[in-house]
Amino acid sequence: MPGPAFDPRSCTATVPAVLIAFMDKFIEQHADRISGTLGCFDRVLFRGYLPLMSGAAMAAFLKSREVWGETLKSFLLDQAERLKRHALDLCTREGRPYEYLSHATKKEDLARKIAERDEIAEGLVCVLSVVEPCRTFSLVWNGRSPYVQSARRKCLHFYYYFLDKDLGLIHVKLQSWFPCQIQIYVNGHEWLARQLDRHHLKYMKLDNAFVRLSDVKRSQELADSFERVDWIHVLGRYALRVNPLLRQGGVLHSMQYYWVTAQSEYSTDILFRKRADLEELMPRLCQYSALYFSASDVMTFLGRKLTGHFLGEVVTDQREVEVPGSRIPGRRVKHRMKMNWIKMYDKGAVLRVETVINNPEEFRVRRRVRRQGRDVMAWVPLRKSVTLLFRYREISAQSNVRYLEALSQVQDPTPAVRDLDALTTNAPTKDGRTVRAFKPLSRNERMLFEVLLAGEHALHGFTNRDVRQKLGLTSYPLAPDEDRRPSPSHSVVPPAPCPRPHRQNPTLATLASFPGRSTDHGHRHQAQRGRLPQPLRNRRLICGNIFAKNEEPTKERSTLLPSQLDLASLRAPHGLRP
Repeated sequence: MPGPAFDPRSCTATVPAVLIAFMDKFIEQHADRISGTLGCFDRVLFRGYLPLMSGAAMAAFLKSREVWGETLKSFLLDQAERLKRHALDLCTREGRPYEYLSHATKKEDLARKIAERDEIAEGLVCVLSVVEPCRTFSLVWNGRSPYVQSARRKCLHFYYYFLDKDLGLIHVKLQSWFPCQIQIYVNGHEWLARQLDRHHLKYMKLDNAFVRLSDVKRSQELADSFERVDWIHVLGRYALRVNPLLRQGGVLHSMQYYWVTAQSEYSTDILFRKRADLEELMPRLCQYSALYFSASDVMTFLGRKLTGHFLGEVVTDQREVEVPGSRIPGRRVKHRMKMNWIKMYDKGAVLRVETVINNPEEFRVRRRVRRQGRDVMAWVPLRKSVTLLFRYREISAQSNVRYLEALSQVQDPTPAVRDLDALTTNAPTKDGRTVRAFKPLSRNERMLFEVLLAGEHALHGFTNRDVRQKLGLTSYPLAPDEDRRPSPSHSVVPPAPCPRPHRQNPTLATLASFPGRSTDHGHRHQAQRGRLPQPLRNRRLICGNIFAKNEEPTKERSTLLPSQLDLASLRAPHGLRP
């Protein structure tokens, strides 16, 4: 039995109040099938950069360490070896596996299997090493002296997988070559699940989506606190754990990482009560999004306006995911504007609209800046600093709500489809008999349906005599049902022979080709001698060609009254048979 209809105003903390009215349009259409909504960060990638990202900064660092051309190679290799030895020692001390991957592998799935196999509840799960492209430096001679410049190379990377008591499963990726760039992956839904456990709130989770929440409003309040976590402290703690060069005595002990948000995914989940309800609606949502959302619409969703100064592309693509084991089977529509995009897909009974920000400079943030020697508040391009994570949430939540408001134009045909299925399916009665289904494509039943729906029956209803009389005056007779088979107890009267039109007098051919009425026995009525068929009475017949007295056809159109026709003279010659 469905629960009470969901009220979106119970989650006013999800988006600004001015946007709640927009989301109401979509939710009100499906309120009886929705149990709640949840806005939460999903996949977030943080990156840390040391103050060594430019060639000049790296040259100054090497000079401060008194590293010259002849000792440069050995110095760099020693530091890379120290990072690798630290990873091996940490795995040995914790009793965890260290594995080198020589082929493409889904690292997160492998780490989860190891954690489930070894029943890891907290701490280090494993360390995976793999050779990947990186950004490093090269020493170049300009003819007089060497200098350091940025370069693209391949080097060994270490993936540390941890099960954190607050963050869940995370990975810390460390580059073994300078400038030792670091990346930390966090999933907002994993973090929220642990917050719900801490506050004793019940939930049901499928993959990284919540399909049931005992307290939607309280869950939303906890999800909004993700941006208020002291991320600089949390990320710096893991950086010290995996990079021994930052510790006392290391070559980087006087430096700290500058943390930025490399990628942010913020999702707005619509929690349906049943998976079947979403499955019936999802194809129409995907079709509408892929066919009717223009480039201007996509940019409006993301808070931009399409102008002549826009340099880039807007791409929309739709994909059906049916690979078992990769993710839950479903559909996905993605709208990409340059390096940012918004996408919609389903996970179980959850409809998810998600905004992904890779390049925040496409958006604006209001902050205090220095202008002409004065501190002023102004709208400036959004930067990647982790301290601006709140603005990422505001922009993404507003984009998701705009997208849902546009989807409110899609009408749900599910009730009408169900009613039509019930009408076109055989149904049993209380006494055990079976009532034949209605066939709207059958001429017989369509005409009967039109007769029963005639406006003249709206006040006083109709009787069998009214229906028979109405069917006798229809322009098209009821054709026999080809699927009906006569029972042995009923005899079917064969149709009377009728002359073929092409072997008759033209006037008789016109009458013979006019369809007669069908009876309950499935054959056509033939006109009685001396009388016209019922459909032709009190009407005029217009024949295209009438034979003149000299037996020559003429193209002049002739109009005959039925009373002027002599049926006896129009009878077919004796002996002609069809």
